[in-house]
Amino acid sequence: MSGKKFGFVASNADQAKESLDVLATKYGNVSLQEADIIVALGGDGLMLQTLHDTQHLPTPVYGMNRGSVGFLMNAYAEDDLLDRLTEAEEAVIHPLKMHAHCADGVNIEALAINEVSLLRQGPQAAKLRISVDGRERMSELVCDGALLSTPAGSTAYNYSAHGPILPIGADILALTAVAAFRPRRWRGALLPMSAKVRFDVLEYEKRPVSAVADGKEALNVVWVEIFNEPDVSHRILFDPGHGLEERLIREQFV
Repeated sequence: MSGKKFGFVASNADQAKESLDVLATKYGNVSLQEADIIVALGGDGLMLQTLHDTQHLPTPVYGMNRGSVGFLMNAYAEDDLLDRLTEAEEAVIHPLKMHAHCADGVNIEALAINEVSLLRQGPQAAKLRISVDGRERMSELVCDGALLSTPAGSTAYNYSAHGPILPIGADILALTAVAAFRPRRWRGALLPMSAKVRFDVLEYEKRPVSAVADGKEALNVVWVEIFNEPDVSHRILFDPGHGLEERLIREQFV
């Protein structure tokens, strides 16, 4: 790891910015384009933003927790960073791609490392029709929303909506309902990673719905298509014994 160049990024939190100054002084700091390894200082939001911002680069990202939530982050320490990075384990994940068509005719595309979620915008429940690979699977789901999650994102919003935690190596996506009203007991489905999922919003003028891909929002959507994007790869580094697979297993026994 000697001779490697580091590019540090930090969230707007005071402790993250202070840590950036300390680490940059100690290890040096180059632009992200020049870096051999990118070190992100913050929480999971900062990690997701960094992965999106650097998806055109082949550079791995190593996160250290200086935020409130750090599922994708390693513990913070100022010493032995070179040794930690030398021993780090790498996970390669692929995002979902969202293609949303809005009522005003605008089409919005975005990538999601965690999940794509559809959520009602108003007081009335959403009505969604669900198709998988061009075949209608549910003619009407009345709910607050629904989401499609990757294994890497399965412990985030998906888990809060009572969706399953997926092993990181599983070629599976979780389709999870948010507060399903009809069918009342429907808890979602497990789909192959290759599946192309389409949500059609029924009565979209009366029951407006938004679609969100890792924070990028499309309002008043008419339909949304979601599928895995294998041509985009994100490389994330973890301390030995604390990789994504271990974290996903551990989360189920908390």
